[in-house]
Amino acid sequence: MSDLTRDALEVPAVEQLVDGLWSTPAESLQITLSDPYTGEALGAAPASDDASVEAALAAAQRVHADNSWNGLGIERRAEILDAIGVALGEQVPYLAALESKATGVPVAQTSIVGVIVPGAFHLAAQAIRSGALYSEETSQAGQTVEVHHFPLGPSVNLVPWNAPAPMAAHKVASSLAAGAPAILKPSEYAPWGTTALARVIDRVLTEQGAPAGTFQLLQGGAKVGGALVNDLRTRSVSFTGGLQAGRAIAAACAANFTKLQLELGGNNPLVILPDADVDTAARSATDLLTTLNGQWCRALGRLVLPEGKSDAVLERISERLSELKVGDPLDPATEFGPMVHPGHLAQLKAGIEERVAAGGTPHASTPLPQQGNFLAPTLITGVPSEAAQHELFGPVATVHTYDDADTSAAVALANGTPFGLEGYVIGTDAASALDVARQVRAGEVKVNGSTIMSLHLDTPRPAWGLSGMGEEGTVETIRIYTGAQVVGVEGGFALHLR
Repeated sequence: MSDLTRDALEVPAVEQLVDGLWSTPAESLQITLSDPYTGEALGAAPASDDASVEAALAAAQRVHADNSWNGLGIERRAEILDAIGVALGEQVPYLAALESKATGVPVAQTSIVGVIVPGAFHLAAQAIRSGALYSEETSQAGQTVEVHHFPLGPSVNLVPWNAPAPMAAHKVASSLAAGAPAILKPSEYAPWGTTALARVIDRVLTEQGAPAGTFQLLQGGAKVGGALVNDLRTRSVSFTGGLQAGRAIAAACAANFTKLQLELGGNNPLVILPDADVDTAARSATDLLTTLNGQWCRALGRLVLPEGKSDAVLERISERLSELKVGDPLDPATEFGPMVHPGHLAQLKAGIEERVAAGGTPHASTPLPQQGNFLAPTLITGVPSEAAQHELFGPVATVHTYDDADTSAAVALANGTPFGLEGYVIGTDAASALDVARQVRAGEVKVNGSTIMSLHLDTPRPAWGLSGMGEEGTVETIRIYTGAQVVGVEGGFALHLR
């Protein structure tokens, strides 16, 4: 866990890396970055200009065309990825503190970068060593058929503001493992952690003799992202973010048939079964409502309760929320921090008002500081299912009840949105809970669990419906940046059609 205090933390200059050279972005956005806790202005959000975007794309295309990165081979790329992981492991406290400073997420939670950020590079190295990019099959004639996964070309990797360094690490490590030159563009609202991450990646790549342009960092908003995604030289795009931006990116990629992976969030249900323990149910709901300050794609969106236990569960949740340690996200004791920026706070408040207008009653019990972009974790009862279709991306969830004897109604409520990213089921009888979980339409469904970690490192992380497209995962994300090629000698078996 980070021991960097607010006064001791040095925020890096937000720079760009283009074709091996670091520089200050030439433009700025009409966005003033500020500390989510103190409100202190931290300067205007910078943006890379058109010339920098063009130079980055040209450099990435050059590296792909001359095969200078992919041509190093699987084992050499894996060695370099491992070296990056080791170097990042030495920067964990600093990265965690920067993530807290930018996002408002308590450092006790951002310290998970100690596992995820170095681990992303080590896992990617392990995956390509274990055959993620090559396999052999035997044809009907007994001959060997090779299956290669070759890099398609330069990749563009777009990450949001809620956990930028971990997401960037996963995408960049996967692209480099695949042999694809990687361009990273973080959210304009949280550029510091990814800038520090990029410094380490670039330093190790340079030390290891990788060509300039193998990895690059650009800054800015939708204009920069749009220029990257729309360019024909970009052959794969991995985006984590909101639905509106995801739709625009999907349309752009469709024009050039660019390979695409999207994770766009979800209105995730937590189904409490009639036999569930009240304390376990309340703990799961509280964790899902407050992890990353509720600002994460797999957070609680719809709390589905049996009528016979709804009052008891809600009362226990209220008690737990009233006991939260709220305050400075850089204080290791803090459990809940401020929203990322004032604009997002205003958007969340407007979303609550919309649900109140639809008949809802908000319930909040967490005392808040006077300063900062704080919003108390809020449950809203009385909202019809059809009026609670979309996520708010914050510590806000609607509550829906069902007859204890009708778990099919619980499943219907869980599936009552067009999203399908994550689901959660809590019940004492694990077999019954698993049966319900299999009926929830979501890419991953956890039974009696509510942590931020996936169920297994080797399983995919799918997104259904409006939650996105294309599976993430240790191997799955690497293959986002590749195309499959099957090579072999035909003979011994033929079917001639006339």
